Amino acid sequence: MTAPRIDTDTLRRLPKAVLHDHLDGGLRPATVVELAAEAGHRLPTTDPDELAAWYVEAANSGDLVRYIATFEHTLAVMQTREGLLRTAEEYVLDLAADGVVYGEVRYAPELNTRGGLGIAEVVESVQEGLAAGMAKAAAAGTPVRVGTLLCGMRMFDRVREAADLAVAYRDAGVVGFDIAGAEDGFPAADHLAAFEHLRRESVPFTIHAGEAYGLPSIHQAVQVCGAQRVGHGVRLTEDIVDGKLGRLASWVRDRRIALEMCPTSNLQTGAATSIAEHPITELKDLGFRVTLNTDNRLVSGTTMTREMALLVEEAGWGVEDLRTVTVNAVKSAFIPFDERKALIEDVILPGYAAAL
Repeated sequence: MTAPRIDTDTLRRLPKAVLHDHLDGGLRPATVVELAAEAGHRLPTTDPDELAAWYVEAANSGDLVRYIATFEHTLAVMQTREGLLRTAEEYVLDLAADGVVYGEVRYAPELNTRGGLGIAEVVESVQEGLAAGMAKAAAAGTPVRVGTLLCGMRMFDRVREAADLAVAYRDAGVVGFDIAGAEDGFPAADHLAAFEHLRRESVPFTIHAGEAYGLPSIHQAVQVCGAQRVGHGVRLTEDIVDGKLGRLASWVRDRRIALEMCPTSNLQTGAATSIAEHPITELKDLGFRVTLNTDNRLVSGTTMTREMALLVEEAGWGVEDLRTVTVNAVKSAFIPFDERKALIEDVILPGYAAAL
C-alpha cells in the first residue's frame, strides 16, 4: 500500500533530528565564495549557484575517495578563527531553517590548523560559533540544540589526540567522538587505544563503517571497538538473507545500535543504487534503529527536508516512518537520557501532531 503523499511545506515544518552531518560539508556556497576571496583561494567558479552545482556534480562520481576530495575548497576557508566562527554560526541557522530541533555536527580539528590555529583553538572557535547560532535561532523562535562530535582522521596519526580533545571539552558542548576518512584500508581497530580511552572516560562514540567497506568494517566498529552507533552501515544488509538476520545484524538490531544512514550521500559514493532500493527502508522495516541524515549538505545538495521528501516520493514512506526515524535519532543522541526524553515528549511528538 502506498503511503499518502506529504507535501514539501508540511515536511519542512516537521521537527527533525540529524546525527550525521559534517561541518566542512555543509557550508553556504556564497560563504565559500566570500571567504575564498579573502583567503586568496582559487575556486572552480565564483558564482554561488554554479559552485553549488559543481559540488553535487563532482560528488556524483560513485567513488568515496573522490567524494572526500571535494572538501578541499570548504576546508580552505575554515583555517582562521573568523572563518570557523562564521561557518559554525551559519551551520546552526541553516539547521533551524530546515526544521531541525536537535543536531550533532562533526568535524576533524586537525584539518583546520593550516592557518596557524592550534587544535584546541579550533574547537573553542567552533563552539563559540555554534553557541552564537543557537542564541540567534532561539531568538528567532526556531530553537535548535547542536552538540559536537570531534573526529579523528583514520588514515593519519592524530586520532588519539582528537580523542583527548573530546574528553577535555565534553563539558563545553562536545558530546562524542568519531573517526572519518577513507574507510577501505584503514581499519577502525588500528585506533583501538583511542576507543578504549574514550570508554574509560565515559565519552560515547560512533564510527564510520559499512559504507566503502563491508561487514568486517561494521564488525570491527561494533564488536572490537565498541561503537554505540555506526556511521552509514548500509552494507549490513549483506548479513541479511531473505529477511533472516545473521549474527552481526542480529547483534546490531537487538542491542539497538543506531545506524546513521544518509541516502543521497550513499548514492553519490556508490554505497547504494537508488532511493527506492536504499537499505534504509528494509532495515527500518526489520526493526533496526535507523536514523535519517544528510552527511554533507553542500556536497550532496540536500537538506533533511529533501531527504524526507525523497523517501516519501521514491520509497513510499509515510508520516509514521518519518516520525520513527526522528524518534530513533533522539533516542540515540549523545546527550543525557532525561534530555532525550524531554525532546521526544515535548518537541518531537507534539511537533508531528501539530504539523499534521
